[in-house]
Amino acid sequence: MSMLVPDGLAMTGRQLRRVRNNPGLAVLTQMMPVNLLLFFGYVFGSALAMPGREYRSFLVPGLLVATAAGGLMTGMFQAAQDTHRGVMDRFRTMPVSRAAVPLGQAVADLVVTTAGTVPLLVTGLAVGWRVDGSAAGAVAAVGLLLLFRFACTCAGIWLGLLTRSEEAAGQLGASSFVLPLLSDAYIPTDNLPGWLRTLAEWNPISAVTTALRDLFGNAPVPAGAAWPVAHPVAGSLAWSLALIAVFLPLAVRRYARAE
Repeated sequence: MSMLVPDGLAMTGRQLRRVRNNPGLAVLTQMMPVNLLLFFGYVFGSALAMPGREYRSFLVPGLLVATAAGGLMTGMFQAAQDTHRGVMDRFRTMPVSRAAVPLGQAVADLVVTTAGTVPLLVTGLAVGWRVDGSAAGAVAAVGLLLLFRFACTCAGIWLGLLTRSEEAAGQLGASSFVLPLLSDAYIPTDNLPGWLRTLAEWNPISAVTTALRDLFGNAPVPAGAAWPVAHPVAGSLAWSLALIAVFLPLAVRRYARAE
């Protein structure tokens, strides 16, 4: 435990230098949500009628959460890349805390995500999105968002260590784009068929998205929804903490096991 903090900071610094040395990829990754906001907001926004709501205000929280869920793909690819190239094997031979390696990657991703959220928020403000709730609610919304990103990254790191292949991680990670589509990130779930609405409302992305809309004051909590969406803040915390409790220990155990 005494080695965890300094080793974790060292691993976090390594991951941040990795991002700094590849700025083009970082810029492209951070610009994608902005492009999606402009595309969905102006193309779909002109066609999608939402009584009593402006679509771009509805969309921004959903895109924030969809971007946070991208931690699954980012964590998976980076962990698989390090494993495939022998970096993890090299770390295992060093006197480094076993928990520090996956934890450092997750914390570094959180730092990058925090900085990358700013352009999306600024673009959202530019296209008409506003925080209609309290300042405390907005701070709580950002906290929930970052907690969910950390949880998704932990799950991704475990999957990346499990696959051990950059190609497999890339293909599996790319398929994760379906997850926001099976949620209320982009469209309301009110008119979905019963079984599909249930599936969407039990998707963690729906709970976090609804929590952000409620805390930002952009949309009320939908009536008659499943428990995680009907109680979105509690549901978001439950989902995020459950994912961390399951996948962070699994990632540490997988890393510590030499193949």
